[in-house]
Amino acid sequence: MKIEAAVHNARAFLKSREGFGDFYSYCWGFVGGRPELNHWKSARQIPATSPESEAFSKDLKHRGFSFVGPTVVYAYMQAVGMVNDHVVECFRCREVRQGVV
Repeated sequence: MKIEAAVHNARAFLKSREGFGDFYSYCWGFVGGRPELNHWKSARQIPATSPESEAFSKDLKHRGFSFVGPTVVYAYMQAVGMVNDHVVECFRCREVRQGVV
């Protein structure tokens, strides 16, 4: 099922670019084009999903993607920098906020 999903997702990816010009613009539209900067004091506060990841997931599914639940989408958002979930005492938190990558 995951192999079939990869093929379907690749097709959905190509199709989604038609309406937005590129996938980057489509994705970043869910956070208004700017990273969400959270202020977590401990790792326990970091959520597994967000309202944005739920909306993003729902829209991806509507566009034909599969295996893209809100938790997977939130992890993607963290990985690509759409969400900064570093705890405030983490050295990377400050660097990411200042644009040092």
